[in-house]
Amino acid sequence: MPLIKFTKIERRRISLFILCLLMAVGAWLFFALSNRYVYKVDTLVRFVDLPENRAFHPLQSDTISLQVEGTGWQLLFSKLRINPQSVDIKLKELQSQAFIELSNQIQMINNQVGSTQKVVYIHPDTLYFDFSSSTVKKIPVILKQDIQFKAQFGIADSVQINPQFITITGPVKELANINSWETEQLSLKGVSESLNMKIKLKRPDKANITIHPGIVDLGINIDEFTEKVIEIPVKILNNKEFRNVKLLPDKVSVTILSPLGKYQETDKSDFEMLVDLNNWKLKGYTQLPVRIIRIPEFSQLVKIEPQTLDFIIQK
Repeated sequence: MPLIKFTKIERRRISLFILCLLMAVGAWLFFALSNRYVYKVDTLVRFVDLPENRAFHPLQSDTISLQVEGTGWQLLFSKLRINPQSVDIKLKELQSQAFIELSNQIQMINNQVGSTQKVVYIHPDTLYFDFSSSTVKKIPVILKQDIQFKAQFGIADSVQINPQFITITGPVKELANINSWETEQLSLKGVSESLNMKIKLKRPDKANITIHPGIVDLGINIDEFTEKVIEIPVKILNNKEFRNVKLLPDKVSVTILSPLGKYQETDKSDFEMLVDLNNWKLKGYTQLPVRIIRIPEFSQLVKIEPQTLDFIIQK
């Protein structure tokens, strides 16, 4: 097939035509996107100005749809950048009724949206709530943490949380299965020093539940760990019918990683090791496995030598 060849002037005219076409399309697109349109944005609801002494439960999702009037540019990017990400809804009227009409708060919502967008309709227009008796409960605080330590370092004592218990208020049914409350996650890396700080508690998932206080003091004792070897006597379990059972040997060597601050005070009284004679009587073992029943808190077991013991029985 023969190729069509254009002269230099014809190529220039074609290039100019394409350039003008692109400019015209760009100008049309710019003006089209500059016009105002109505589009839908789904956003989360955050309840504020809660009624006093009334426990409530929302009967619908915590997401509402806003019919928003804005420019085409905002419509184009609404999937990528939803504005606002959440809106505040006042619940003060629940003091005397069981529903909230969102149309009465559309001006307040528009103030949150900003001057470049305008909310013209909200779906659903009315939020309904179920009321039940309220109760107060005291529950312990639990630290939620992901702490990574430097080599040879770790937690050397009980985590101190002050206050240890918080007060939670809400409907009886909602609080029935809540027996503890977590902090926000504490994520740290390369830790080698003790921590003393304030940490926020996790926010309630439901607006009809409140906690007090919302912040606690946190203290974590961090120490360096080192190896320590201790000889521990072994006790015999389930020996009633025999006058004497002799273990060979009657002690084991236990290697642990101990915090430096507790190294000197850690001794054999902090351990309990035993063998179970039922392993011979019922299972026919010729050697008795050593079990560790008690070890100093926050120490880490490295090894036990030997792990099984010979024994001699005198009837």
